[in-house]
Amino acid sequence: MWKRLLFWEYSRVTWQYNVLCGAILVFIFATPRAWFRDQPRIPTANSIALLPSEKQSSIFFVNPELLAGVPENEWTAKATHILQVRMKNTHLFVTRVEPVLDSEGELQGYMAFARS
Repeated sequence: MWKRLLFWEYSRVTWQYNVLCGAILVFIFATPRAWFRDQPRIPTANSIALLPSEKQSSIFFVNPELLAGVPENEWTAKATHILQVRMKNTHLFVTRVEPVLDSEGELQGYMAFARS
């Protein structure tokens, strides 16, 4: 019996086939998400993302790892240096940096407002 179950040797019109299909569907839809630690993830393909903005200014989303350990009063200088290197634009200057927090107050990154 276990061999037939393991190798799926039942024909499509048998009651055993229907029970196996039903068991698979119950497993798929009734299994709690936490069992597999399945959580939505924010894509992290890039550590800096250019966001749509007005003509004369640029807005960048900066991952928190890039400014980790930097005092708040040095965020603009550090962000300016990072963006100038990454964007290969020495005329780019960050005017202000604001932290981005989620609904639970956890840091998700920084918004860096820059001008060329």
